[in-house]
Amino acid sequence: MVRELVSDEAAPAKASRAANSIDLMSSESIVEATALSKIVPLSNGASASELVILKDISLKVMPGEAVAIVGASGSGKSTLLGLLAGLDTPSSGAVRLDGTDLFALDEDGRAALRAKLLGFVFQSFQLLPALNALENVMLPLELAGGTGAAELARDMLARVGLAERLRHYPKTLSGGEQQRVALARAFVTRPKLLLADEPTGNLDAATGAGVIDLMFELNAQSRTTLLLVTHDEAIAGRCARKIRIAAGRIEGEG
Repeated sequence: MVRELVSDEAAPAKASRAANSIDLMSSESIVEATALSKIVPLSNGASASELVILKDISLKVMPGEAVAIVGASGSGKSTLLGLLAGLDTPSSGAVRLDGTDLFALDEDGRAALRAKLLGFVFQSFQLLPALNALENVMLPLELAGGTGAAELARDMLARVGLAERLRHYPKTLSGGEQQRVALARAFVTRPKLLLADEPTGNLDAATGAGVIDLMFELNAQSRTTLLLVTHDEAIAGRCARKIRIAAGRIEGEG
């Protein structure tokens, strides 16, 4: 049922270290980017120029880490997250997810790898309006061909405090409730890696604080690696490590 409803809508180091590279001793990373760049050609009348969004980004994220990517608006944080997930393609460089060369795969292969490894939490929630809360959380389980999707989704929604809102549609839920549904959906498959892009950007301060508390609680319980994009230093301070980006380059870790 859920698949039918969604078919038309689902197409959517410290400062002393090298300036654009943060290296960890272990090679057993869950995320590794090497010399990653995103450069967009621009045409300006008779002349051509380039917009450098990201330049020579190299980093590693180890299993179980909570890492924040921080920087001002326009620094390239969200673009980096999209590249690390394979939602966008780089101009140059490489990304390995759990040992797999992401861009050696075609689009379908990248989608399959995401379904296997990743959970997502976005600023804009990305809930499907034609599905109720339960169906939205069931969706990744059903797409993966798993069994017991309804029971697992109910349990996860109860964990985020929405046991009484299973049949409510996104338009009838508050912003905080919608983001909790999105958290439940992200964690229900028990992903190895959770990517979150400004997850409280559309929430008031009190509601956002509650969502962040819940995210870190679920992260600890599930032992899921967390990679979080934020401009909020208080939120970033809750992560074990911060990677700071400025003008498309890694400025340092702190």
